Amino acid sequence: MIKRTLFIENDYQLSLRLGQIQLISVDGQQEKKTIPIEDVGYLIVENKHTTLSNALLAALAENNVIVVHCAGNQMPVSYTLPLQANTLFSQRLKQQIQASLPLQKSIWQQLIKSKIRNQRHNMECRAIPAAKMKKWETEVLAGDTKNHEARAAAFYWSNITGIPDFVRLAEGMPPNQLLNYGYAILRAVTAKALAGSGLHPSVGVFHRNKYNPYCLADDVMEPYRPMVDACVLKIMDAGFDYTTLDKTLKKHLLQIPVMDVKIDGKTSPLSVAMSRTTASLTDMYAGKKKRLLLPEMVS
Repeated sequence: MIKRTLFIENDYQLSLRLGQIQLISVDGQQEKKTIPIEDVGYLIVENKHTTLSNALLAALAENNVIVVHCAGNQMPVSYTLPLQANTLFSQRLKQQIQASLPLQKSIWQQLIKSKIRNQRHNMECRAIPAAKMKKWETEVLAGDTKNHEARAAAFYWSNITGIPDFVRLAEGMPPNQLLNYGYAILRAVTAKALAGSGLHPSVGVFHRNKYNPYCLADDVMEPYRPMVDACVLKIMDAGFDYTTLDKTLKKHLLQIPVMDVKIDGKTSPLSVAMSRTTASLTDMYAGKKKRLLLPEMVS
């Protein structure tokens, strides 16, 4: 079953009632409504006055629902993750921590090769010469010791948007704010899939910032970033005013968890594909497999 993304932008009180999410409008302008908790995969809370009961938060965790909390600027700043999404959590955490350096380098190599391949696909779909991307993809070494990821990214971002002098920066010019929002949604999808596979999102293979609780999520989401880029490019091509991240653009970006990607030769929603990727990562940590299942763009 494909889970829905519940987006809260108005001032609501959220609570648990008869196993469902109950929404009560504080100002009385919106009618009371309930939503089956089993239908929800992601709850994004944007309104700073919205309240959630502890009983609801516990029920959301029990149903493996990720709660995304937004700051005053309406950008996601934190996630609430379930601790018991997988019954083998402690065993798999131990395998994560004990992963050998060669294994970690192999994982990172596969992730970056896939990311560059998907970036190249975006360029080719826009008739942008991408022979360099194909070359760099084949040259990625274990651990990406030659840093082909950065080289490919610089070339990719200088060409893909069609905007002169565009640079991918968190605080940069539009459409950077759309990319930031899309990547935050993708990060939530990744964290949810990792928890479901019994992996801890903070124990990364490349990202190791001690202040980052989502290092592994940031690693695993790399091949999926070009899917977010494609969504943003589609918004730009459609003629929307992308200088402001408004409700209309957020509606498009909130479709990221269900957008089509190809994995293992089959087309799947992105959230389903991500779960297959994290499951294959678990198998690598356990020594059962040597290859990750990674996504490809759908033309």
